[in-house]
Amino acid sequence: MDFPALSVDVQPRPWTGRYDGDGDAHRRWWQAVTAGSHARQDGSPFRADPPVRVAPSAGIATGSPDAAARPATILGFCSDEGVRRNKGRTGAAAAPAAIRSALGPLAYHSERPVADAGDVVVRDGELEAGQARAGAAVAALLDGGRLTLVLGGGHETAYASYLGVAGSRAVRDGQRLGVLNLDAHFDLRDEAAPSSGTPFLQMARAEAAAGRELNYAVVGISEPNNTRALFSTAEKLGVRYLLDEECTAGATEAFVAGFLRGIDVLYLTIDLDVLPAAVAPGVSAPAAYGVPLQVISAVCRQVVASGKLLHADLAELNPAFDIDNRTARVAARLVSILLG
Repeated sequence: MDFPALSVDVQPRPWTGRYDGDGDAHRRWWQAVTAGSHARQDGSPFRADPPVRVAPSAGIATGSPDAAARPATILGFCSDEGVRRNKGRTGAAAAPAAIRSALGPLAYHSERPVADAGDVVVRDGELEAGQARAGAAVAALLDGGRLTLVLGGGHETAYASYLGVAGSRAVRDGQRLGVLNLDAHFDLRDEAAPSSGTPFLQMARAEAAAGRELNYAVVGISEPNNTRALFSTAEKLGVRYLLDEECTAGATEAFVAGFLRGIDVLYLTIDLDVLPAAVAPGVSAPAAYGVPLQVISAVCRQVVASGKLLHADLAELNPAFDIDNRTARVAARLVSILLG
């Protein structure tokens, strides 16, 4: 049975990477991800696959043993507009391509089928329209039984992701949603225009309008980089958080475990500026302190092992300010954990 392809602005492009052979023992991400086509580093074709298509099924419930077997789909969200509105360093629109480029050559050790759905692109400052398009694509994929992962984009990516998660059958059917943000910032700004600094306040208001409360937690908050007004907003909304200086391996594991106990499905969002600037220099707001990569990668493994991961995204990579593709490589490593 044929199903309509997702509506995206840019169809998936060929992935490339080192070629060691066609067998499973040699497989790398560029060979494992199905997209419009694949190419070796020398440009010769590897194989062609049909466009990504989604069956209108109930999918596989998270929290079950079958959750780890769900096929995954990657979607790019090419946006600078939220960072521009937030007066940050623009350039994150180029991040999805940079992460795919860093991910493609990595060895593929998973059995999970992974597809690339292409990109939603924010043009001419039309952020809200782009977020709505990305959200519709994410909801369709989730309802088709996919584990979804969005490559941003500025952290305005988070509201696009939320629209998809909130619009999915899992949340519509009443499963308790938790939003876990790995980030140096609350992103709870109360501004006239939505930006990369407002998505979680937007989520809180949308949840309230739906008769729910936002279940939101943050790992890695930098106290000097969040005003007292933002801490006050977080307190009013019941936001749980762990300061960057408190993020030891044990404390972070316990914090995340406690959060996971109170939810049924998880949306994990990673702002790469949660990492130290030496590890992730290519972001809009590099962190002077940051949370060690070992702790962040452990959180990713923890949420995958929980069986509750419904959707994830990575945001704020800015290739224009990266050093030796360091931040892109870190992002790729985290993707490989989340989809492994």
